[in-house]
Amino acid sequence: MTDLASHYLEEIKRQLRGHKRMGEAAMAQLEDRDFLATLDPESNSVAALVKHIAGNARSRFTDFLTSDGEKPDRFRDQEFEISEKTTREEVMRWWEQAWAHVFSALDSLKPEDVQGIVTIRQEPHTVMQALNRALAHYAQHIGQIVFLAKHLRSAQWQTLSIGRGKSEDYKTASPKTHARGMYKT
Repeated sequence: MTDLASHYLEEIKRQLRGHKRMGEAAMAQLEDRDFLATLDPESNSVAALVKHIAGNARSRFTDFLTSDGEKPDRFRDQEFEISEKTTREEVMRWWEQAWAHVFSALDSLKPEDVQGIVTIRQEPHTVMQALNRALAHYAQHIGQIVFLAKHLRSAQWQTLSIGRGKSEDYKTASPKTHARGMYKT
């Protein structure tokens, strides 16, 4: 079981690193003003999504094994309040702080911790359930960031995956071509 738990921890880190890179690649294509843009009054900006991910990550991953993942000093609703003075640098600082919390907690876990119990909002979760919950949550919001960035950049968007009409080229390309990054997957 320890082998499986070790592989699980490595895989969850790999997946989260991939989502982090995808979010960064999308945000790198944005103009500074794009960080505050929304599609409509009910939508979130990239800045709000990042601020929310950061608030969630701080709450969930601080004292991950020993305290409830919903910290009493977290005010979730405020994570969606963004000032017009919010800068790209501030957003990227939130982003890096979020991932520092996540990876610090993950790096401290041992295989035997995977089946342990943690709480989120006073509800018990195995460590594996809590990590899967975080992965799904962050993937959802990073998908929103990518969608919004792609929408805002439109014709200037540089794909983060295999480009339209390039699937057959990808299938026939050698694995060495894939490894050199000529095709993004």
